[in-house]
Amino acid sequence: MSTPQLPVIIVGAGPTGLAAAAHLVERGIEPLVLEAGDTAGSAVRGWSHVRLFSTWGELIDPAAEELLAPTGWTKPDASTYPSGGDWAAQYLQPLADTLGDRVRYKATVTGVSRSGRDRIVDAERESQPFVVHFTTPDGEERVFARAVIDASGTWSTPSPAGASGLPALGENAAADRITYRVPDLKDPVVRARYAGKRTAVIGSGASAFTALAGLADVAQDEPGTHAVWILRRGISGSTFGGGNADQLPARGALGLAAKAAVDQGHADAVTGFRTEAIERDVKGRLVLVGEDGRELDPVDEVVVLTGLRPDLTFLSEIRLGLDERLQAPTELAPLIDPNQHSCGSVYPHGHRELSHPEPGVYLVGMKSYGRAPTFLAMTGYEQVRSVAAAIAGDLEAADRVELTLPETGVCGGAGLFDDPAAAQSEGAGCCAAPEPALVQLGVGAPVVTAAAVTEKAPAGGCCGS
Repeated sequence: MSTPQLPVIIVGAGPTGLAAAAHLVERGIEPLVLEAGDTAGSAVRGWSHVRLFSTWGELIDPAAEELLAPTGWTKPDASTYPSGGDWAAQYLQPLADTLGDRVRYKATVTGVSRSGRDRIVDAERESQPFVVHFTTPDGEERVFARAVIDASGTWSTPSPAGASGLPALGENAAADRITYRVPDLKDPVVRARYAGKRTAVIGSGASAFTALAGLADVAQDEPGTHAVWILRRGISGSTFGGGNADQLPARGALGLAAKAAVDQGHADAVTGFRTEAIERDVKGRLVLVGEDGRELDPVDEVVVLTGLRPDLTFLSEIRLGLDERLQAPTELAPLIDPNQHSCGSVYPHGHRELSHPEPGVYLVGMKSYGRAPTFLAMTGYEQVRSVAAAIAGDLEAADRVELTLPETGVCGGAGLFDDPAAAQSEGAGCCAAPEPALVQLGVGAPVVTAAAVTEKAPAGGCCGS
């Protein structure tokens, strides 16, 4: 079997996977995209109601645009902000349609290996093609490949409420009152679930900001609607993101909207709280119990937005080099590890940082970040541009950096991540910043608004130019 004549298998028809296919086509290499869902961008459609903080100009891959241009496709206004549904309908599906039979739907990958070689065998390993097993409504199939690009993302595996990384005791039993997605509060049925209710929001990122802002909007029209924001660390100047210092203005605005929700009394914040158990009171409401023994007042609903994690089960026969903390490629992990820095930005990277002990396998897109946050579509597009060039043997292009990422406007020090004290290390991390004032909000603490915290990150983005 001649390996160079085989296609490159791409797992996932999301933004990064489809961009990878476009770059391979541009280089004369045949891709085959295997998508578990029945449409392009199935995961993106799962949060179709959420507006992105990147503009259309930052969400369209250049090679994909060139592929779309001859089809009569109309490019959206580059300065506007689409929702997830817009992104899927106006860009991802047209791109997949243009790729035609190169995209197969309802094809769930169940395993990847070297043909005739499990992960133990060294002999002639690298000369063997990859074999990819997948299931369809018609049964099980397999296909051989010269390389495998896993762009399956992390959407299907959200992290639990339990601070140990495992579900809290009682979390699974309380599944009827828990969601792991940002609620679509414009949907009347979903809105009714939270209107007039007390909802705990667990998480500290953009998704949590979005949920808090949405619940605050509901509270203005529906008396009794209130959010309890559960944070594992303290509140500091970086808690609400970079604000006006963020070079993606809409991303900064998300944090400011969450801050406003607290300032206006629509949400209380409980800091330094690590959920250990979720119990029910006599009325069936949920009581969150912390590892320190604290019990919070009962809530009606819980929104868990503690991040996502990669599903690595179908790669068990492949020799991956993954960081022991983040489950990201070993060379990439130090650049994105929130234990080492909290700026939220990483310089553009490509095939070398994404390589594994098994040559020809690449984890790209959200999955490449493992459990780390702050991934941008532009990062994924740069990744697959480099990976496609490497597969084509064009190492000069593969090693070239063709992207400048915007700063987040957030810069803490090393050790900030998930630290209840949230104390900033002096001079550590990506830059030195003034030590923020810490404010304890919530049960047993003085009532203090978020306006009391340090409001602005260093001017000029992450490191204050």
